[in-house]
Amino acid sequence: MIYITRREKFSAAHRLHREDWDEQKNFDVFGKCSYPNWHGHNYVLYVTVKGELNPETGFVVNIKHLSKIIKENAIVKLDHRNLNLDVEFLKGKLASTENVAIGIWEQLEPIINELGIQLHSIKVEETENNFVEYFGN
Repeated sequence: MIYITRREKFSAAHRLHREDWDEQKNFDVFGKCSYPNWHGHNYVLYVTVKGELNPETGFVVNIKHLSKIIKENAIVKLDHRNLNLDVEFLKGKLASTENVAIGIWEQLEPIINELGIQLHSIKVEETENNFVEYFGN
């Protein structure tokens, strides 16, 4: 089994906020991330897939093809968007980095499986100090 990772980037705004909580409780739980005028990040996305080496190509997957899948099915939906308002796969969910990672997984897994390889992990780096890794259910 060989693992290969593709890195992509996107920028997006969000707010961590629950409508069923008052402003003070939101601030107590989410801090500055709950401020009403949003804030943004320059996210780094790492998509790791795994599979067997194709003896004809020497690849697990053509990395250009993988990049295209990631861009068409995740990046275009996230980049320069408001995660709370604009991203269909996050509707009704808190726009946490954890939920972003899960949502990206759900967007990519079926398409990657069609290639005869497996999605191994999604890593979303929100800041240089904070990242989330998701390995599926």
